[in-house]
Amino acid sequence: MVHLTPNPEIDVIPVDDEPCVIKQVELTVPKTDDPTMPVVTFRVWVLGLGSCMLLSFVNQFMWYRSNPLQLTSISAQIAVVPLGHLMARTITNRVFFEGTRFKFSLNPGPFNLKEHVLITIFASSGAGTVYATHILTAVKIFYKKKFAFLPAVIVMITSQILGFSWAGIFRKYLVEPAEMWWPSNMVQVSLFRALHEKDKRPRNSLSRFQFFVVVLVCVACYELYPTYLFTTLTSISWLCWAAPKTVTWQQVGSGLQGLGLGSLAIDWTAISSYLGSPLASPWFATANVLAGFVIVMYVMTPLTYWLNIYNAKTFPIYSSSLFMSNGSTYDVDNVVNSNFQLDKVAYAKNGPINLSTFFAMTYGLTFAGLSATLVHVLLFHGRNVWNLAKGAFTGTSKADVHARLMKAYKQVPSWWFYLILVLNVGLILFAVEHYKEALQLPWWGVLFACGIAFFFTLPIGIIQATTNQQPGLNVITEYIIGYIYPGRPVANMCFKVYGYISMSQALFLLQDFKLGHYMKIPPRAMFTAQLVGAVVSVAVYTGTAWWLMGSIHDLCETALLPADSQWKCPQDKVFFDASVIWGLVGPRRIFGDLGEYSKVNLFFVAGAVLPLLIWIAHRAFPKQTWIKLVNMPVLLGATAMMPPASAVNFTSWLTLGFLAGFVVFRYRQKWWARYNYILSGGLDAGTAFLTLLVFFSLQYVNNISIDWWGNNGEGCPLASCPTAKGIVIDGCPVF
Repeated sequence: MVHLTPNPEIDVIPVDDEPCVIKQVELTVPKTDDPTMPVVTFRVWVLGLGSCMLLSFVNQFMWYRSNPLQLTSISAQIAVVPLGHLMARTITNRVFFEGTRFKFSLNPGPFNLKEHVLITIFASSGAGTVYATHILTAVKIFYKKKFAFLPAVIVMITSQILGFSWAGIFRKYLVEPAEMWWPSNMVQVSLFRALHEKDKRPRNSLSRFQFFVVVLVCVACYELYPTYLFTTLTSISWLCWAAPKTVTWQQVGSGLQGLGLGSLAIDWTAISSYLGSPLASPWFATANVLAGFVIVMYVMTPLTYWLNIYNAKTFPIYSSSLFMSNGSTYDVDNVVNSNFQLDKVAYAKNGPINLSTFFAMTYGLTFAGLSATLVHVLLFHGRNVWNLAKGAFTGTSKADVHARLMKAYKQVPSWWFYLILVLNVGLILFAVEHYKEALQLPWWGVLFACGIAFFFTLPIGIIQATTNQQPGLNVITEYIIGYIYPGRPVANMCFKVYGYISMSQALFLLQDFKLGHYMKIPPRAMFTAQLVGAVVSVAVYTGTAWWLMGSIHDLCETALLPADSQWKCPQDKVFFDASVIWGLVGPRRIFGDLGEYSKVNLFFVAGAVLPLLIWIAHRAFPKQTWIKLVNMPVLLGATAMMPPASAVNFTSWLTLGFLAGFVVFRYRQKWWARYNYILSGGLDAGTAFLTLLVFFSLQYVNNISIDWWGNNGEGCPLASCPTAKGIVIDGCPVF
């Protein structure tokens, strides 16, 4: 490790006061730099790799739980500050190999901002998910097929690393121009400044770090109740208690299997597991989610169910499962042949797959959300996006303050990214050819998926970098390969991973590159942290997933697990069902001319029309400023996580989001500015600590449980019952 010694006489390099073209950047990002500040230090490697591995383990551990809490890099961003200062005070400052080109020190000086940023970049690699673990879970647990460790690892690591190639190719257009400002980075920059600027503690108050510790301890103590002692707190559905023998009443009141009217969770995992922290959501976005949730859950769902659209009453009102026409669960094993493909004869004998009307409608809303995003951005941001893109391509965009400061550092050579692309694609092609039976994806499918990712990275990157919206390609990639190459579920899953996730990973990397750009981190140091973090996180995610599948009895098997089990894997169940719909059976037999749900494709048209209506209304009534705040992509995509998210996750998230984003922000703004994000990080960290402690001390080794009514679920056993006449399901009344 080679370090530059800080110059005590020059703390920062000031530049001119030329304003940034983006006002938010002008108000948030400092226009100074100290190129002599140590960056890649011993502290960075220890705390960065430690944070990456810890977050990777915790997030994969939580992934299989019914309420899968995901720790963000903000938790590590806050927690490593005292550790960095402790290491600076206690580790020797001796210089090793002094007088040679290899000289380095374990302690080059005080813990600084740039070290902190690089540690957070490491942590963000662990905070993000390795999406390909879904394939491992789907094949081994749900399809009950063998999946060798080596091809699984190859798919996971190549799907994560492939994004580096697209990020490197398009960084000139998505990082360097000032117009590509990546709005979400403003939160991170603000938090870095808050943690490193001198924090004068208000009288009779706590410093930010003291507040973080208090929240962590209090939450860790409280979470013992919803996690272990009183699990009903994860979904308090009091309407079910009022009518324990009425199906309709329980359908309306159940927070886990129904509409969730009046249901509430007093558990941070249930609140933040699917939508993230409500404390980080501005009230404008929360209000759009609220409107979308109310329309979908309390208008569309009851109407489609009680009008019996698509035989809705034959199935549960809320479910992501696949059904026979008589309401029983579809046995997918019966239609999979020995080659792990669709057995067409058996499928014809068993009959078509049926979906709950709510599940079919959520796919329709996904279609609408994609077309709505494109039309919304075109109408409301089209001119700005075009001007920004034109300036980036033609090179007419003037280098702003931050770009000029970054010229002090060596850039990452383009050939590094091209080499990664060649090696990565070569490894993928080897894997799909050598493990044909396991992966099912032909070589041309790999190249086609890469082509889709390459084509969409730039336009979607421009949209996200300027509007903070990223249209999802997951369903579209499944749709495309499902039509071209049906009957092969693993091929469909792999195609989605390479076509969608590599693009999403590229945008994740570009966003981090821009954060490093704002914080003046040497690009080569950023690249190293991202690449090493990605490889380490894949290893930890894969190892953790493999260990859990071998350690937890009946993991993800909802029919075999007790009602209060926290290991029902809702996200993996939805991923598996999607692989059956789009991969095994194929979209043509479900949403196409051979399927029952072809009219769901009309949601594409509806999604394109609705933003146009909002735009016309805005143009017709320009003085009504609230009209422009109606964001159709957000509104339509509000319930995109349902399933696996349930109603109680939304009702609880929206309640806390209203209190934090509207009430506290409006009436206690100073408190909000000082403590809001710290509170969110403390809630994440305290919950994760207690959950791991309970698992390893009480459940993993001794399997100690407490049997009483507070641990018997939410008390809505009839919420999942059908209401059609003559349908017989165990535990349900027959109408």
